[in-house]
Amino acid sequence: MSLKLAIGGKGGVGKTTVTALLARIFAHHNYKVIAIDADPVTNLAASLGIDDAQPITPIAELSDLIAERTGAKPGTMGGFFTLNPKVDDIPERFSRERDNVKLLVMGTVKKGGSGCICPESAMLKALMMHLVFHRDEIVIMDMEAGVEHLGRATSASVDALIIVVNPGARSRAAAIQIKKLATDIGIKRILILGNRVRGIEDEKLIQESLPDFQCIGFLPEMEEIINSDRQGQRPFDDISSVPDQLESIAQKLLSIKNS
Repeated sequence: MSLKLAIGGKGGVGKTTVTALLARIFAHHNYKVIAIDADPVTNLAASLGIDDAQPITPIAELSDLIAERTGAKPGTMGGFFTLNPKVDDIPERFSRERDNVKLLVMGTVKKGGSGCICPESAMLKALMMHLVFHRDEIVIMDMEAGVEHLGRATSASVDALIIVVNPGARSRAAAIQIKKLATDIGIKRILILGNRVRGIEDEKLIQESLPDFQCIGFLPEMEEIINSDRQGQRPFDDISSVPDQLESIAQKLLSIKNS
């Protein structure tokens, strides 16, 4: 099944945990899944329960590979290098896997700003295009607060951007800003997922303050997640024990292709 999902939201709302749980639910239902950590604060591996004894080198920091594929040394700007490097082997060669979820850590371009025309950015853009256009899998991306890794070339083919929000005012304000940025680059389906809600009042607050959003569902504050975070473990090690609300959200996302 080919389904491309981006998960965004203000830092601290729980988007990485949500991304990891959805990825594991999809894999539990026998779908092929690639999880992409595109947040500079790389926590998706821990949320997936991938052993950190061997740290994962982000794709943007694979200097030798980038130089080989682009024809230019990373960290340089200008000059000549290929804008379409070979990337189709990267998901298999450089991913880490657990429970049938492949993880790729993108990393960030540290020089030249977000508009940098440099070998690293060419590599990341080519890889993102490959993942969105050419992979016949569920690709679920943990984005930074905005949607900086998604350019206009790939954004229109993303099936949905899910913005994770909690009842806090700053989280809701961030959702409005993220939606504007996402709309500007062509993402067509933008949803909100209410997280850490404590009851009907929180649900009403989110819905009434974000009336222009389609809400895909709400998740309560979960003791399992709080306790797992304290212990440095992934929550719901038995993924079949996730709350019904989360399973329902996963099923709604799987149905997007047919809607």
